[in-house]
Amino acid sequence: MRRVRYESAGGPLLLEEAPVPEPGPGELLVRCEAVGVTLPMVRKVTEAAEPVPLGGEVAGEVVAAGEGATRFRAGDRVTGLCFGHGYADFAVLHEAMASPLPEDADAVTAVALVRSGLVAFGALEAARLAPGESVLVTAAASGVGHLAVQLARARGAGRVVGAVSGADKADFVRSLGADDCVRYGDDSWGDPVDCVLDAVGGDLLTPALAALAPHGRLVAYSSGGGTIQAYDLLVGAKSVIGFQMALIARGRPELYERWRQELWRLFAEGALKPVTHGEFALEDAAAAHEAITTRTNLGKVVLRP
Repeated sequence: MRRVRYESAGGPLLLEEAPVPEPGPGELLVRCEAVGVTLPMVRKVTEAAEPVPLGGEVAGEVVAAGEGATRFRAGDRVTGLCFGHGYADFAVLHEAMASPLPEDADAVTAVALVRSGLVAFGALEAARLAPGESVLVTAAASGVGHLAVQLARARGAGRVVGAVSGADKADFVRSLGADDCVRYGDDSWGDPVDCVLDAVGGDLLTPALAALAPHGRLVAYSSGGGTIQAYDLLVGAKSVIGFQMALIARGRPELYERWRQELWRLFAEGALKPVTHGEFALEDAAAAHEAITTRTNLGKVVLRP
């Protein structure tokens, strides 16, 4: 099979021939039809001290099941999170990380919706967004961000604001249902909001926190890090909450499944429309990563083995 890997920090990404993996106990071997590219994985290539497997969200057909894996069988179509090599023709998923695809759903929609949608959904849950409250979403044109904008609207937010890097993205974010858009370099991000969902981190944490109204909540779900001054929290009685989807998937499978079903329900009703920025072949994985690092993507970036 074909597989993408890299040998040192920063790449380059290489396409190689590798043996088809064997599913271990509780695991599924999946023939990949679509693979989602995420900012955390792109950052690992550039920042991790040692090369790591290029994993992430995959969707495709179950080829084989390992010992003790009983929820799915060969021929079933699933989507899920791969912690090993996922940029490949075949990937191994732990059965607990896999979810069935509805019969009428294609693989690209699945990787655009399920994983990124679950992160957006979970971030809103962590923010405790109440009907009528206002929310600001950073990286609002990204794979997660563009779904967070739609979900905030579907969940009854009174005002939804998208924060983006360029004016070209503002029209896209407004088309998703945002009431307004701000740019990262703006002197002010407008009227204060009750919640901020932050996918960027780093230096952007300061203006994101400043955008909160008193008693507001910022949910950080990015891998970008950053530092917050305690005084900035005290003066407005503000809160910062960390969110990681993997902890829910591993430790709260029943919650993970409930959120997944809600996402598919909203999709079926037309309240949630995942957008794919582009579909790239495995040999073009570097171009897929560049679309994210240069912040040019509008929606989800997907590999098609």
